[in-house]
Amino acid sequence: MKQILQNLKNGVTEIVDVPVPAPGRGQALIRTSRTLVSAGTERMMVDFGKAGWLEKARQQPEKVQQVLDKIRTDGLIPTMEAVFSKLDEPIPLGYCNAGTVLEVGAGITDLRPGDRVASNGPHAEMVCVPRNLCAKIPDGVTDEEAAFTVLGSIALQGVRLAVPTLGERFIVFGLGLVGLLTVQLLRASGCPVLAVDVSETRLKLAENFGAETVNLTLGGDPVATALAWTGGRGVDGAILAASAKGDEIVHQAAQACRKRGRIILVGVVDLNLRRSDFYEKELTFQVSCSYGPGRYDENYEQAGQDYPIGFVRWTEQRNFEAVLEAMRAGQMCVKELITHRMALVEAAGRYDKALHDPTAMGVLIEYPLSDQTKIQQVLPSPSSRPSPLKVRGDQGLAVGIIGAGNYARSTLLPALIRTKADIVAIADINGVAATHAARKFGAGKAISDYRLILDDPDIRAVFVLVGHHLHARFVREVLEAGKHVFVEKPLALNEAELSQIISFYLALGAQCPAMPLLTVGFNRRFSPHIIKVRELLAGRSEPLCMSMSVNAGFIPLEHWTQDPVRGGGRIIGEACHFIDLLSYLSGSSVATVSSAMVGGSGPIREDRMSILLSFADGSVGTVHYFANGAKSYPKETLEVFGDGRVIRMENFRITTGYGFKGFRSFRTWRQDKGHRAEIAAFVDRVSTDSAPLIPFKEIVNVTRASFAAVESAKTEKVISIAP
Repeated sequence: MKQILQNLKNGVTEIVDVPVPAPGRGQALIRTSRTLVSAGTERMMVDFGKAGWLEKARQQPEKVQQVLDKIRTDGLIPTMEAVFSKLDEPIPLGYCNAGTVLEVGAGITDLRPGDRVASNGPHAEMVCVPRNLCAKIPDGVTDEEAAFTVLGSIALQGVRLAVPTLGERFIVFGLGLVGLLTVQLLRASGCPVLAVDVSETRLKLAENFGAETVNLTLGGDPVATALAWTGGRGVDGAILAASAKGDEIVHQAAQACRKRGRIILVGVVDLNLRRSDFYEKELTFQVSCSYGPGRYDENYEQAGQDYPIGFVRWTEQRNFEAVLEAMRAGQMCVKELITHRMALVEAAGRYDKALHDPTAMGVLIEYPLSDQTKIQQVLPSPSSRPSPLKVRGDQGLAVGIIGAGNYARSTLLPALIRTKADIVAIADINGVAATHAARKFGAGKAISDYRLILDDPDIRAVFVLVGHHLHARFVREVLEAGKHVFVEKPLALNEAELSQIISFYLALGAQCPAMPLLTVGFNRRFSPHIIKVRELLAGRSEPLCMSMSVNAGFIPLEHWTQDPVRGGGRIIGEACHFIDLLSYLSGSSVATVSSAMVGGSGPIREDRMSILLSFADGSVGTVHYFANGAKSYPKETLEVFGDGRVIRMENFRITTGYGFKGFRSFRTWRQDKGHRAEIAAFVDRVSTDSAPLIPFKEIVNVTRASFAAVESAKTEKVISIAP
């Protein structure tokens, strides 16, 4: 299928062939009929992509500070690689979609193939949308009209926050699509409206919808007009639907309001609020969040957990439904707002021009109708040539990738293409991510159905890079397919998942003479710094005392890594790295675990934890995993004490020895956490049918120790790790 993408690095907008997305649980696969270009948001994305590096930095000063902090801790080159990788990712454009349901995932009972729906899907021939982000289109509303649903919901949410009552007077600044829809919704609520803009055409439309107008181009004064219009009292409320620099619009809105009036910001303006404006009149100011309650709540949007209607009357989806009903009833008219139509095939050439056309309002993209119901999941790579970064052998190891997220694109795939592996296929339910990764790293094809990788007899090894909650399931499926598997940490999120893998792996070993290899991405043990530390510790005469400090950085509660179901929490999901590292340095398994997390009643305490480990050889180690430190402080610091000597490793860049003869320090020109060495070693082991890269019992021991760390912190007990 075809989709419109924007490259933030060079500003190029293009139509790209990508795999059709596969609907997951709670999702609907929709064949698009029409999409509406949201000129304000999409123009901002395009202009940002075309801007130079200095202009990009100027527009996002907070990101610049993040880059500077990362340079201090990780070094210049890794930081620049991360920045360029992020900017090189294609961004799907559009979020106003109307089409027909082709297929529904498990858990959806109120949609069926053939239903017409409006959604926030992008500009693409096929889209996958969670149930709570789409609504049925009623009879009497065309697909063209329904494409305005999302923008109408943005306007509706702003109006809801203003709480208009019959007869109250409102001023609306900015008459783009959202502003004109706002005018109509206020008029439908029985409120006289004063509309302000610089465009005579848009002002004329507002007048047709029943508003009084102020033409700024002709010198109109919105404050004086508002006061005269209200008999000197001031308007009851102001809705700011404009996009403008400076705070003059907010100031004018405040001056135009009556005492205890309210101002709702729906657009984008600077917020250098003047205290006197709000103090003297006790004005209320509120920023409206997109489509309504549920926005940016993953439990609502992705997991499908609706809010009870008795407590949250209007959600994103219910706002969609209200807008569609307003269109059906004739209370919201959008046909008059359509100024441009273009076919998808010509969108690449006309899209940018339409975005910057001052006469453009509603720009609709039309999609070809097709009776094809068979979904093509496979996309040939645009070039059979390997990536220019690739250093291939004469006969590379055929591998498949499941998951094309940020870790895959920024870390694993750049390491993999420097090995003798040939990437046959990259699979992801996000077809854009799979396509971008396949094109960038020279894969044979991008697909949205991972089972095509499992069924391919030529593929010998599979890299599992999906969400943490899917690791255990995919490991079993890959092993069952008879293929070697590399899974990013953690192996499992709980003992039940781990026990299933152990039972399956042991049973498989009893049946298969040539046992598939299983490796978990414990990359730090492959860092040249850790290899140097092991060399320095060779021949030691006593157990080690080790301390690993991790300045993990704050992650908000709603982030998926903090979710015990999806991410497993940060100890199981990330601190397992450092448990494995200390176990590797001691050369023995974890025997007992005792942990403590910070006190208090905060929603997140687990990511501020000290973990005390004892090992079978008598060594001890602590992992201090803290999320409340400064970003400018080194993220990972290791100290090892023993035999009257000390080794200190800072951030995998500098290793310093104290008390060693002939050794003072070891430095690498860049931070090296061992990713490349680990991937190369795994490919080599599989290619040569060698022993496992990390013994299975070590993987199990470390995984159980991470479970024990969380349990110990909660129960305040010392936990022994079963063999």
